[in-house]
Amino acid sequence: QVQLVDSGGGSVQPGGSLRLSCAASGSTSSRNCMGWFRQVPGKEREAVASINTGGGTIFYADSVKGRFTISLDNAENTVYLQMINLKPEDTGMYYCAAARNYCYRLLAGYWFNYWGQGTQVTVSS
Repeated sequence: QVQLVDSGGGSVQPGGSLRLSCAASGSTSSRNCMGWFRQVPGKEREAVASINTGGGTIFYADSVKGRFTISLDNAENTVYLQMINLKPEDTGMYYCAAARNYCYRLLAGYWFNYWGQGTQVTVSS
């Protein structure tokens, strides 16, 4: 089993920055790929970024390339999502997720086995 705790969300103005954190515990063999997703009411959950914990391969959604950076601190069992130049369309509930299998591209939620509780990001002037 894997437990994930998301944090770091908040309200910022357009152009602002936030860093999300995902503290993981439990089986390390069950979290070979870590990802961030976001969802707004009435829309499907969207994959934002993912990283393979073994080789560090990273994938991003086109909408966040150049603005978001996913990183992994293995010593602290924490995954980060650094977000800069935030836009109103980045607003949503952000979820951390872990997959037992490695990711070979940016994959949808079906690939992931464990989920955090979510942290809200609001970008508004």
